[in-house]
Amino acid sequence: MPLNYKGRTLGVLVLVAVQLLIGFVHVGFGFWLLSAQDTLAFLGSPSSTAIYSIYTISFGASTLLFTTGLWLQKSWGWLGTVAVALFIIIADSLTLLALPSIPGIPKVAGLGEIPYSILLMLYLLTPQIRKQYLTRKN
Repeated sequence: MPLNYKGRTLGVLVLVAVQLLIGFVHVGFGFWLLSAQDTLAFLGSPSSTAIYSIYTISFGASTLLFTTGLWLQKSWGWLGTVAVALFIIIADSLTLLALPSIPGIPKVAGLGEIPYSILLMLYLLTPQIRKQYLTRKN
């Protein structure tokens, strides 16, 4: 029997804490990039920096939204988190392979985001966790 806190497994509790941190960091970093575009010319063209800034803000905001759903034990939180993780794996893999992807994604980002997203998906797709979120009436 896994440890529980307010009806949530310890794994979900840790996942929610990490996802909240990731979401807030990305939203903050995205707004910082957006405001500092002119001084960050070394990251690429201004348009790719703007696209990456908006992408980062969107990723952070969706992470925060779906993490809230995870905490509330809603199926849409589980589904959204899995979808975002899958999108990150695909977008970062394309970037690492130098194939068309979101302009401005740094290759180094994929080195951490891909393994984390794979671990996240593996955890969320375990039968116990999947059943916890997909058998509820949400």
